[in-house]
Amino acid sequence: MLHSPGLREATQAFVQGCFSTPSTNMPELSDNTIPKPTGTLAACRRNFVESTDSFFFPNTHFTNHESLPPMKESFTQFRKAFPQFSETNKVDLIRATEYNHLSLSNHVCLDYLGIGLFSHSQTILDCSSSSSSPPPQCSDFPFFSTLYKSVNLKTQLLHGDHSSELESTIKKRIMDFLNISEDDYCMVFTTNRSSAFKLVAESYPFRSSRKLLTVYDYESEAVEGMINTSEKRGAEAMSAEFKWPRLRIHSEKLRKILVRKKKQKRHRGLFVFPLQSRITGTSYSFQWMRIAQENGWHILLDACALGPKDMNSFGLSLLRPDFLVCSFYKVFGENPTGFGCLFVKKSMIPILEDSTSTDTELEQAFRMGEDEAGVANPSSLLHNTSVQTQVPAELKVKNLSRYEMQSSKFSPKANGKTKEVGKSLLLNVQENKPELGANGSLEIKCRGLDHVDSLGLVQISNRMRCLINWLINALIKLQHPHTENKISLVRIYGPKVKFDRGPALAFNVYDWKGEKVEPVLVQKLADRSNISLSNGFLHQIWFSENYEEEKERLLESRCEGKEKNKNKKTCNGITVVTAALGFLANFEDTYRLWSFIARFLDADFVEKERWRYTALNQKTVEV
Repeated sequence: MLHSPGLREATQAFVQGCFSTPSTNMPELSDNTIPKPTGTLAACRRNFVESTDSFFFPNTHFTNHESLPPMKESFTQFRKAFPQFSETNKVDLIRATEYNHLSLSNHVCLDYLGIGLFSHSQTILDCSSSSSSPPPQCSDFPFFSTLYKSVNLKTQLLHGDHSSELESTIKKRIMDFLNISEDDYCMVFTTNRSSAFKLVAESYPFRSSRKLLTVYDYESEAVEGMINTSEKRGAEAMSAEFKWPRLRIHSEKLRKILVRKKKQKRHRGLFVFPLQSRITGTSYSFQWMRIAQENGWHILLDACALGPKDMNSFGLSLLRPDFLVCSFYKVFGENPTGFGCLFVKKSMIPILEDSTSTDTELEQAFRMGEDEAGVANPSSLLHNTSVQTQVPAELKVKNLSRYEMQSSKFSPKANGKTKEVGKSLLLNVQENKPELGANGSLEIKCRGLDHVDSLGLVQISNRMRCLINWLINALIKLQHPHTENKISLVRIYGPKVKFDRGPALAFNVYDWKGEKVEPVLVQKLADRSNISLSNGFLHQIWFSENYEEEKERLLESRCEGKEKNKNKKTCNGITVVTAALGFLANFEDTYRLWSFIARFLDADFVEKERWRYTALNQKTVEV
């Protein structure tokens, strides 16, 4: 497996944390000891898995939600299992000072992945100078709006669009954050991940490089849109498969597709590769990109599921993908709408084809006065994946009615008249005006990016690793009472407790009879407990002969009413509940999810919830 210097740094830092708790079967390491790349790291990984269980109520299963240990006691056990977690206290300080809305709202947001651009404090305008009551825009949230613009990607990359100083400044800030050189790549803002994929599909030369190969264990509107567009342009679409039950890549099949049988001068096609599954948290080897490059494939690297510091440390200079897509969100936990970024290697531009004009590029306006107070973007415009984001009513953005569609553009109303938003790009501007540096240049503050930079890869990776693995171990310990077969409450798909898994989790809840509780129902009930979850659809699953019985029992079909020639493996899959931890997540977030899921141990929990909300004149949950 190909590892980058940044990843090795994070792993080695974690090794010392792994061995900081004395044990008879652990080697003693001094602070100056450099771990060996094989034996010591392997021991660290084994120790990590063992300590996760041994320090959290070992050999114990919980059969009643009322018997769960209280959060304080659980946190004490958590810190014993993960002593290195205390080294991430700076995250808690940042959360308390810059993102205090996460605690004040009493809402746990586990429904999306992405890189946060702003802190919550940046959304609160300074109204202290107002002599009387605060002007209207002081309480309006947020601070930029989105509209569409028809673009031809190749023309855009060749000639640009005379970006404003504001747009150029934010582009540079993002490229610096991701450690991407302007000498090697061009950057285009898009409304979302789907738009970025579609731009590539419309421009890639599929007439000469016919194949499109994707690696996704879940259904994604962004990927499906790319496949549909590519096939209309003559592409032959293929997908990797994932072995049941661990959902690892079926290596033999993928290698067979990637490796060319005979030497060809022309490129074979486009290989679309995510470094991590945003549903199951499975991490994929960088080696697949290398194999693809050596066998004449162009590479699109989907980095949308990566952690906020992984991008500038995973070795981009070694792999140099032809395209790269990542996504940014505005404020974690309150308004997750944002935008996407498409990076194109400059050497690729000459071979791209002219695309049909598509409304995809992101344009935004910042507020310069009272008459241009922006409003929030409807989240449906910006979340085009199969993961269904659920935002509770009290957290939904305000004044959506002030948007109206005109000529494929969204324009806010001002004083009863429709006002077209001017073309410029982004962001929060302190005190309603751009801030100038000492030399008169424009300065833009992106505190979300600044906070991530200040924390670094080691702290963020270690924190996420501790939290997600504790949560998995805690969920596994939930077991239905009075059942002969010891039926587990939760089934987890993909990696379980694992050192190098991602912070996303796919699971289902099963009742005492072994029947699955519908993921949408779990999601709705979680929302009523102030926890935002998502759901997704796992697909492209390969079952060996040993699992034929499970295959018949587990697979669902999603193709009724769709086109007849739809791929069967794409149609059939498993609907799951999903949770994802952002870098600001804390132990309380994971404990509250665990505590909520444990309530399904009560065989009458769903029925009780139905009657309770009916009695309160609220909408009944349909089972």
